[in-house]
Amino acid sequence: MSDHYVKVKVQLEQMKSFGEDAEKQGVDAEEQVPVSSPSAPDSPDPSSITIPATDASSTSKHKGKSRSKPGKDDKNSSGKQISDLSSHGSVVSAHAEKNLNKLGYERTLQVKGTGKILQGKLETNGNYVNIHASKNIQETRREDGFKLARKRRPVTVDTSKAKTSLEALKLSIKQLKWKEFPLGRRAACDIYWHGVSFHDNENIVSGQVNKFPGMIEMLRKINMSRAVRTMQELFPEEYDFYPRSWILPEEYQQFSTQIRMVKENDATVNPTFIVKPDGGSQGDGIYLIRDPSDLKLMAGSQAKQSVVQEYIQKPLLIDKLKFDIRLYVLIKSLEPLEIYIAKEGLTRFCTEPYQEPSQKNLSHVFMHLTNYSLNVHSGNFVHSDSQSTGSKRTLSSVLYRLAAKGVDIKRVWSDIIALVIKTAIAVVPELKVFYQADIPPGKPGPTCFQILGFDILLMKNLKPVLLEVNSNPSMRIEHEQEVAPGVFEYVPSPVDEEVKVGVIRDTLRLMDPGHKKPIISHTRAGGFEHGEEIPMEAESQERSPDEIGSLPSLCLKQVYPKYTKQFNYLRLVERIAALFIRFLGVKGNMRLGPTAFRTFIRTCKLSNSNFTMASVDILYIDITRRWSGAMPDSREAGMGLQAFVEAFFYLAGRRFKSLALREQVVSLLELCEAQLGPQSGVEDRRSLSCSRALPRAIKAQTLCLTNPQLSSPAPLRRAASQDYRLHQRLKPRTLRANVEN
Repeated sequence: MSDHYVKVKVQLEQMKSFGEDAEKQGVDAEEQVPVSSPSAPDSPDPSSITIPATDASSTSKHKGKSRSKPGKDDKNSSGKQISDLSSHGSVVSAHAEKNLNKLGYERTLQVKGTGKILQGKLETNGNYVNIHASKNIQETRREDGFKLARKRRPVTVDTSKAKTSLEALKLSIKQLKWKEFPLGRRAACDIYWHGVSFHDNENIVSGQVNKFPGMIEMLRKINMSRAVRTMQELFPEEYDFYPRSWILPEEYQQFSTQIRMVKENDATVNPTFIVKPDGGSQGDGIYLIRDPSDLKLMAGSQAKQSVVQEYIQKPLLIDKLKFDIRLYVLIKSLEPLEIYIAKEGLTRFCTEPYQEPSQKNLSHVFMHLTNYSLNVHSGNFVHSDSQSTGSKRTLSSVLYRLAAKGVDIKRVWSDIIALVIKTAIAVVPELKVFYQADIPPGKPGPTCFQILGFDILLMKNLKPVLLEVNSNPSMRIEHEQEVAPGVFEYVPSPVDEEVKVGVIRDTLRLMDPGHKKPIISHTRAGGFEHGEEIPMEAESQERSPDEIGSLPSLCLKQVYPKYTKQFNYLRLVERIAALFIRFLGVKGNMRLGPTAFRTFIRTCKLSNSNFTMASVDILYIDITRRWSGAMPDSREAGMGLQAFVEAFFYLAGRRFKSLALREQVVSLLELCEAQLGPQSGVEDRRSLSCSRALPRAIKAQTLCLTNPQLSSPAPLRRAASQDYRLHQRLKPRTLRANVEN
């Protein structure tokens, strides 16, 4: 038997010397694992080797090629074979490994006194063994991580625009042993960390930026309410976590009428409402009312843009105090959609015991409003180094306290995850429109990711309610404190540091350009059934190479596409946005012109004798004019995405009258997608212009009419790029809110 192994060793050494020939013969070089021969004192005695096996009989049957019965000699010979392998440093046959993988027999050999482990797979006949010697598994992984770190250059991070998140970012970069450029860098960096907006640095052509274009605009109070309201029309039961809202001043009459009718029907009902300025932050300008006449509609000579919402009168209380949850959510990418939730968050407490709102206490902001920036000025605010006491605590400490009272915190956490995913699905369609306007396909530019701050309130019945989403959540790890009468200075906040440094550090780890992104196969949006509860199984220990050292496991949990099956059916508006982007026309544009809208109707064959192109023009003018009045600060003419969605709903209702709204929209989407045919790639999905939808001859005529000298592809490309650059210079800058929530 030992002669047989000597022959195998000689054959494999020959294969090793002729690597290319071996590959041609079907032998994978990676499957040949040499075993380092131990020194003489460490050479194990067969009796000192333990073989833990799940089935003892499988190791005693059919030893060798002969059909002899198992016995004492066979056992000794098998031990001798193993010792021979370890002492001579044999190499394993690739054929053996393939056979063993099929059989699935795995064995672990532990050498006593040496701390070494021999791992491999054993075939039932005992002919081939695949064993490799290693040190302790953790030690080996750590060594592999160090080797990888030595080979790779450090990741570079531009922190020149980081603003108030700078301290937490510096700590995170230091823990990762990456390279920081606090004053910027001429050469491109791997990651750019902006404090406010994607446009903080205008000259980025590569790398990754921690902001999405348009995120600030999309998460303003009015746009957020409109996006969620659209989803409430399609899925009223799934989006009941957002309080009923009205947009002021355009919906003032509607709001007044509805409240008056409620009070007339039941005189005992006296609801309370909270008014939030559209661009407000840090609790600025928020107030409570009980009657529409109390609204402050004017700001100087201009109407004040704001949102009025139903006030949650029965919140969950701890220590008789109202509180909310600040949860950090990472949007890692839009295509495909990837969402991560931080396992740890913050809870911010009011500083006065809660009482249900009445006319007397409506102005008591320390009782009703949980904003940290407001309550920190209260004399009752408690700065604590403990995570479970004070006016700012960790989310886990609150959940543990609720669990001690018998609350099913797994169910609460599952509901919070569902709220986050549904909210992200509501805002993603318009984010994609902003994204293609700033970084159209084919244009050099960075990829984007962003940390958002979700403010969530738990009701008395433990149902989570979304208060708002902040595009620039505060990442400060220090707070202002009065150290002497009239003297204030910033002192470290252990609770903030515990939560926020982990969020930033692990966001950077996930965005590490050295880690290859997994290939995710996903179906068309809306391709799954719904109604399943999110499974709350134990966390799988996914460890990347940089976790092998001193870094803790990731504090960010992937929730999408992990839970695609439960929520993909909600992505109907995203499919409508794909149609909108397809017909936008000029790259960088965010509004659909009348010609492009007609092209959409014609290409999807939505017109007929009862709905002529003249009717299409009237519909376009009517909807566009109404939305222009609703968005007075808009400087671009045309039909935006939200107006296009309204037009799409109208067309769906006209075409499929007998169905409910959701079925109408799905039917029209399927009709349009079938007319457009299969899309060849991401570029077609994201930026197919209306000219591409025209026949090739017509498209050529249109281009030649624009400039008769353009007759070859090269001038066409140059003209397109020049038009885009001109458009970028002339395009009005989006409103940038230099605020931190």
